[in-house]
Amino acid sequence: MRRPRFIAEQARDARGWLGRLIAFIMARETWAQNLRAIAALHVREDDQVLDVGCGPGRALATLAAKAPRGRVVGADPSEVMAEVALARNRGLVRSGRVEVAIAEVAALPFAAACFDKVLCVHVVYFWPDLDAALRELARVIKPGGRMALVFRTSADTPAVESFPSEVYRFRALLEVESAAERAGFRLEGQPAQGGEPLLLIATRA
Repeated sequence: MRRPRFIAEQARDARGWLGRLIAFIMARETWAQNLRAIAALHVREDDQVLDVGCGPGRALATLAAKAPRGRVVGADPSEVMAEVALARNRGLVRSGRVEVAIAEVAALPFAAACFDKVLCVHVVYFWPDLDAALRELARVIKPGGRMALVFRTSADTPAVESFPSEVYRFRALLEVESAAERAGFRLEGQPAQGGEPLLLIATRA
């Protein structure tokens, strides 16, 4: 069944009480995919980690547990999502181990080469300029740093038919790979299995 546009809009930029509700639904729906991507990142104890489009922030605590001597930052363009993520991780925020920023992917408020690992789960669809987004991610990742992208491609017919094209842009795998390589990443694909979305691992050259 095709999701209504107003629901899809909340996934892109959550607002109000409906955005809060969708935040909790999203946290459950995408959790297994977040865990798969986190495992592929091989987070070390002292890593600096960025979760782009962190949504309700469920992954932040897991990342912080893997990097007890590092730093974990969530970034999301939605004020509602940032608020939910801060509340969910209140103790870790107070201790300085987790931060949450309201930011678009193409204009991240971070210094160059400051993150070892970057997590991007189901957010590629909402990037209007794929090249600009990946160039910005390449800017903030250290040379040799690792990024995990989880997304469904234009070849995933059930997904394409379930979400409004005005909100979700399902790109061809080659389009994403080419943009990542232009931005300065080396790629390592991990094929989807059993209907799962694609996991693409990119290492900053």
